[in-house]
Amino acid sequence: MNTYQLGLYEKATPAELPWEDRLVAAAECGFDYVEISIDESDARLSRIDWTKSERKALCTAIENAGVPLGSMCLSGHRKYPFGSQDSSVRRRSLEIMDKALTLACDLGLHTIQLAGYDVYYEEGTEDTRKWFAENLSKAVEMASIAGVCLGFETMETPFMDTVEKALKYVDLIDSPYLGIYPDVGNLTNASLIYGKSVADDIMTGKGHIFAAHMKETVKGAYREIPFSTGTTDYDGALSQLVPQGVRRYVAEMWYTGDEDWKTDLAFASNYIRSKIDAAFEHYAK
Repeated sequence: MNTYQLGLYEKATPAELPWEDRLVAAAECGFDYVEISIDESDARLSRIDWTKSERKALCTAIENAGVPLGSMCLSGHRKYPFGSQDSSVRRRSLEIMDKALTLACDLGLHTIQLAGYDVYYEEGTEDTRKWFAENLSKAVEMASIAGVCLGFETMETPFMDTVEKALKYVDLIDSPYLGIYPDVGNLTNASLIYGKSVADDIMTGKGHIFAAHMKETVKGAYREIPFSTGTTDYDGALSQLVPQGVRRYVAEMWYTGDEDWKTDLAFASNYIRSKIDAAFEHYAK
């Protein structure tokens, strides 16, 4: 058995690529699995309403490719957040959660990454935070029944841009089915704002971290930064993640139209693995 698993974010590949081809490409480029995206776009959000035959087709692609889907990135709540001031949006947020959990079960997924927003397109208030907590409790109850773990992504907004802030809600709900799935790039940018190191922040989440997104960032920028060209503190993050027992990592990157995208994927796999492998070597000493 491998000492850890490295997944690939679905959006690192062309959107029109058939699933079987996407899974095979991920393996060819050095990844162990693919993380499916259920974002706020109509195309990806509609996946929660896939028919039985559509779900079966993806399971067949997984079987044919011999490469699994390892987790789900559920960012559709950015448009339909738990904490919205609109009660109809809050109802939709729970419907999305329920259907996403059913889809996860049908696809054999055990972990869903949740976006750490009370609201995104609205102004946050005491009420949005109250509704967020109330509906999060309902979502975790759904997840516990389904047997699927929910992990907060640390985001780029002040509501939940650190592990410490995510832990506040993990402690509030106090369930084994709610934890933290941090984005190391976002944590690095947060460390520049608050002055607390990435390693120290991750230390606060010990025992509650399910997996981690490995993403390149620079100060003030959070997307589409090529690996090795940014300032993400991988070493600091992994100095805590590896000893804590975190064994699942996902390369978060985006396809931007480059015809040589597979070369970018292979570089990302090698680059991230070199960081993780070095952390394991240091931990073993």
